[in-house]
Amino acid sequence: MRFSRLRLLACAAVLMSLSLPALAQRVVDGDLQQQMSPAEFKAAGLEKLTPQELAQLNNWLQGKVAALAATAREEAREEGRQEVIVKNRGFHDFGSSDPIETNITDEFRGFAKGRRYVLANKQEWEQTDEATLSGVRKTAPKVIINPGLVGVWYMKVDGYNTRAKVRRVK
Repeated sequence: MRFSRLRLLACAAVLMSLSLPALAQRVVDGDLQQQMSPAEFKAAGLEKLTPQELAQLNNWLQGKVAALAATAREEAREEGRQEVIVKNRGFHDFGSSDPIETNITDEFRGFAKGRRYVLANKQEWEQTDEATLSGVRKTAPKVIINPGLVGVWYMKVDGYNTRAKVRRVK
């Protein structure tokens, strides 16, 4: 009799662990008797458990659900943080020294102060210094924008050594 209860408890635990991701998506209030219909409770064989075994199973399940929910919250928080960093790159310094590598969406006609450059990554940058690169016409060239000191950024077009100081405007 004791062995069959343990086996039933182990089967219930396995079944519950398979459904934990779905349970973690919602708040679990109360115990299994409150969460399940009487028919579901009986079909799972849980009515055969002693009150102590049922309490132990409920405690274990609540702990698993809480741990999965905490992990899901942390993953969502990190995903949101990364999205903010990528989206605002160039407006704010988030401590990353990685360059931004993309293409200009239309024709590049050289560097000139005040000129705006629309990039394939949906960013828009404006040149703020006097650097020039005249007589150049390239369609959708690759650009690299490197962060400098104190929030300064420099754009370099693939194939040319000249770099221009830029600031993100959009």
